[in-house]
Amino acid sequence: MSTHATIRRLTEFLGLKRNVVYLFGLTVLMITGEKLWDRFLPKYLEGIGATTLIIGALGFLQNLLNAFWSLPGGYLADRLGHRRSFLLFNLMAITGYLVAIFFTNWIAVFIGIIFFSAWSAVSLPASMSLIAASLGNNKTAMGISMHAIIRRIPMAVGPVMGGVLITSYGLIAGIRAAFIVSIIFCLLGMVLQLFLKDTVNRSYQAIQPLVLWRQLDPRLKNLLVSDILIRFCEQIPYVFVVIWCLDVKKISAEQFGWLTAIEMITAALIYIPVASLSDRTERKPFVVITFIFFTIFPVILFFSNSFAALIVAFIVRGLKEFGEPTRKAIILDLCPANAKARAYGLYYFVRDVIVSFAAFLGGFIWTIGPAFNFFTAAAFGAIGTLVFVVYGKGSNVRQ
Repeated sequence: MSTHATIRRLTEFLGLKRNVVYLFGLTVLMITGEKLWDRFLPKYLEGIGATTLIIGALGFLQNLLNAFWSLPGGYLADRLGHRRSFLLFNLMAITGYLVAIFFTNWIAVFIGIIFFSAWSAVSLPASMSLIAASLGNNKTAMGISMHAIIRRIPMAVGPVMGGVLITSYGLIAGIRAAFIVSIIFCLLGMVLQLFLKDTVNRSYQAIQPLVLWRQLDPRLKNLLVSDILIRFCEQIPYVFVVIWCLDVKKISAEQFGWLTAIEMITAALIYIPVASLSDRTERKPFVVITFIFFTIFPVILFFSNSFAALIVAFIVRGLKEFGEPTRKAIILDLCPANAKARAYGLYYFVRDVIVSFAAFLGGFIWTIGPAFNFFTAAAFGAIGTLVFVVYGKGSNVRQ
């Protein structure tokens, strides 16, 4: 077999079509900029005088914004097409970064978050629908897995770079430098997305969110219930993980960056083999396994008393991505064909509106004690896993 034929078969296997490749490049730029500062933001708020409850409110706000932006993000993608919607999303992110750079207080950070944290949430329905439209159901899980792998590259590199900036320039100056670098990546992303083939939906039909909700497959709603409980498990301790590691376990910001890199590398290594199996077999077991890893992470983290133990904990945190592309593929499989981006956005809107209160609740629980925070999270994870085992189903592609 010729080299050209081998490369062609590999690209087909991995779902690397033109629009998908350009989407991956845009994703690398935007997520790298975001992850320079994202994991250190709770510590940054602490450094500029925010209280524990305000830090807890950070997680609440981030989840609430994820919910809010995912719905208009889906509607904009279906209405404007992917290229123009991505351009709008980038401009929003740049606006947020400028606010956070020019004003050094927690209020400015919260205002900036409204815009610069929007990119991941508002672009997700557009990204997923672009992958589904480009690859079809038989390659959806692979396309999502490749997207997840690409996302994990900057998610691994970004925190390490951010940790180096903080170590070199100090906490506050280092985070502000990270915001500046993020703007540069946004501008580069705007150039790259000009090469995307536009995908305006010529058969677009207006559908009110409540009408769309009634049209959703009951199996999708069952998955949503379990997903909400699992995200409670994730979000109750989420913003306090960096504080636990830096303040309680006394590791450096750079070491925490490496822990995050280990987490992302672990996730990246399992995506392709899992996606290949998921596209050919029943999808439910993959989701069950990933829910189990969500559940045990806070318990393992609590009992990690050395850097080596923390490495094990973050490997487990990476393994929680085992079935995440499969879960997203199930969502796309069950979304109405004429409104995939909108239905996907609606799913995340409902999920994240509810889950946003979990992060806020986590701030109150943390004041009682880290142990109560971590084990409450694990309890939500166990319930969510059990609910999906009993009531959850795979997609209509497999059943």
